[in-house]
Amino acid sequence: MADASEHDELFAGRRILVNGPVIVGAGPSGLAVAAGLQQQGVPFIILERASCIASLWQNRTYDRLKLHLPRQFCELPYFPFPKEFPEYPTKNQFIDYLESYAKHFKIIPRFNESVQSAKYDQKCGSWRIKTVVASDNSEIEYICSWLVAATGENAEKVVPEFEGLQDFGEVMHVCDYKSGEAYEGKRVLVAGCGNSGMEVSLDLCNYNAMPSMVVRSSVHVLPREILGLSTFQLAVSFMKWLPVWLVDKILVTATRLILGNLEKYGIKRPSTGPLELKNTEGKTPVLDIGTLDKIRSGKIRIVPGIKKFFRGGVELENGEFLEIDSVILATGYRSNVPSWLKENEFFSVDGFPKTPFPNGWKGKAGLYAVGFTRRGLSGASFDAIRVSKDIGQIWKQELKQKNQGALSLANRRTCKS
Repeated sequence: MADASEHDELFAGRRILVNGPVIVGAGPSGLAVAAGLQQQGVPFIILERASCIASLWQNRTYDRLKLHLPRQFCELPYFPFPKEFPEYPTKNQFIDYLESYAKHFKIIPRFNESVQSAKYDQKCGSWRIKTVVASDNSEIEYICSWLVAATGENAEKVVPEFEGLQDFGEVMHVCDYKSGEAYEGKRVLVAGCGNSGMEVSLDLCNYNAMPSMVVRSSVHVLPREILGLSTFQLAVSFMKWLPVWLVDKILVTATRLILGNLEKYGIKRPSTGPLELKNTEGKTPVLDIGTLDKIRSGKIRIVPGIKKFFRGGVELENGEFLEIDSVILATGYRSNVPSWLKENEFFSVDGFPKTPFPNGWKGKAGLYAVGFTRRGLSGASFDAIRVSKDIGQIWKQELKQKNQGALSLANRRTCKS
């Protein structure tokens, strides 16, 4: 563990003592924790490297994006969506909701401040969080008793290494994609077949591009709704009464009846059920919103894995050569916690709590995690409530002890006089 004297010798920036927790990240997870603390009167500081709240949603999502789940599963604690919002709110509606959420709970993050490191100082029993302010590159060190990691599962984009990719030409990660308008008439390779890859391929089709989507491994594709009801909502209801394996069997059977056999189009279904796969490996099933119709009609072509790129094209794992104009990498995101949280055993090397949901929200020495459940906004909200209540309870106990100590001291002084 870090020693206080080491910090004093090496750090020359400004220090701030925080009488409450420091929350790293002002996305939905961080905002939900802050709201819970605000309701209990617990002071806090929330740090955000970007210039706005929910920067992933505001700056790194495509225009046509909607919430994949019904709005009741995406609400943050203590603040419902407006009644006039549709069942699947748009990206802009969700951003408006988050802005209203922050305003309602008077949450004011410290923007453009990037956390460089967070260490627990065992000697003084506090967390030391070092940041750099973007405007002037000044350094600040926050000293606090509680640290909440709320940077989430999607803090950094994942860009796999492909032979020849650097020499190919026009390459973009999906986080920089906005719409297919600029791709009209172009041959586009979409590398990735998750929800983003499927939806981007559909968007490209709608702008008369010619997308080919890479499906390298098996994937669960489910209808977004079954008999007019949300597939996710049905799964949640079934799991209250049935084991996961049986719910998986029901979902897979219903999917086959509704969507048919997808293997003939190059989409293989995993042997493990969608819910079990989500629980064990964190792989989210794809909810179809129209992409399969384009695949069946041939407007979206399914291709196998990538072997290497060359100027103007790509060689696939089956030996086929494909001429393309552009590449969009729908290759996902990762946690960035290991890059700044130092000397701690709570998080694994991939940036997730080692203890799985629902018990991965609290570590030792005042460390907490929110937004790493692999269960979307509902999982983040679930953890945020527990984290804010736990910190609030401890903070109030300590405040009570300090007040009692101060009162006792004042009484002794009165007696002496």
